[in-house]
Amino acid sequence: KGKLDGYALRVPIPTGSVTDLTVTLATEADVDAVNAAYQEAADGPLKGILRYSQAPIVSSDIVHDPASCIYDAPLTKVTGNQVKVVGWYDNEWGYSNRLADLAVLVGSK
Repeated sequence: KGKLDGYALRVPIPTGSVTDLTVTLATEADVDAVNAAYQEAADGPLKGILRYSQAPIVSSDIVHDPASCIYDAPLTKVTGNQVKVVGWYDNEWGYSNRLADLAVLVGSK
């Protein structure tokens, strides 16, 4: 209880959405370690689903991006064991791409 807090903000315009996630870890962390973990996931098991970005992002930048989450590394904040991360997404486009992935998976069985 009380170890996770966040929100997703979806505004009624034809641009992307953002999720702000704050978590309490068991141990202290640092920004470089958090960002490195996201970079590793984006380059590895979540390739194509998670995209890592060092560039500043605005909502219109991610429209029609096939990733389910574009991790905004410059917005990562760490205070002791409190970590805040931000991810952008195009709700309809990312979701549609995951449905297409699922259809390919089911079709291959």
